[in-house]
Amino acid sequence: QVQLVESGGGLVQAGGSLRLSCAASGSIFVINAMGWYRQAPGKQRELVATIIRGGRTNYADSVAGRFTISDDNDKNTVYLAMNSLKPEDTAVYYCNANVKISPTHFPYDYWGQGTQVTVSS
Repeated sequence: QVQLVESGGGLVQAGGSLRLSCAASGSIFVINAMGWYRQAPGKQRELVATIIRGGRTNYADSVAGRFTISDDNDKNTVYLAMNSLKPEDTAVYYCNANVKISPTHFPYDYWGQGTQVTVSS
């Protein structure tokens, strides 16, 4: 199976920056895409940013221009650099990876355990 381990969350003041990391390990044949989602209290989980194999990126409108997603294919790791943070960015951030564990398996979405990001005003 595949494990995703996130790190880098914490408490920061509005206007500050944080960098999240997520490393994938286990039975990985190929990672098709990785991304970050977030869930605030009382709200549904929402997409923050994704990066597809080959480098194409996608961002939620609410974070475009402030957050940057990147990856290191050699390390099976995805990063999320978050700048100009706002209180409304407060949420649990989850890493996601779409992974094939062998040439004959369909790709499957794996999730990390989540990391808390809190932005104080």
